[in-house]
Amino acid sequence: VQLVESGGGSVQAGESLKLSCVASGLTFVSYAMSWLRQKPGMDLEWISSISPGGGHENYDDSVKGRFTISRDNAKNTVYLLLTGLKTEDTAMYHCAPGRIASEALANVRRGYWGPGTQVTVSS
Repeated sequence: VQLVESGGGSVQAGESLKLSCVASGLTFVSYAMSWLRQKPGMDLEWISSISPGGGHENYDDSVKGRFTISRDNAKNTVYLLLTGLKTEDTAMYHCAPGRIASEALANVRRGYWGPGTQVTVSS
């Protein structure tokens, strides 16, 4: 399983970014996918997931209403649109298979996650 994230960058508070994660080595259409992030000096935290068909989305309260997850199964890609960015959103963002936090984190422990893409938000 290989996952590669992209789309991060340095932005001002209030601006937007769209992250992408391309997956290979798995039957992408069969897996729910999650986004996680790791803030400096803190543990990895789950923030969002999407069902295999894309019909169901889940969000942590910290990003609900500001971030939107989506996927394109024809491209083996999951996206995360970040809007209304805040300085506290500064983190390395990763994707991993999984419908809920425990599943995604278990896959992270198996090594099924990408190297991440850095998002830095300044005030």
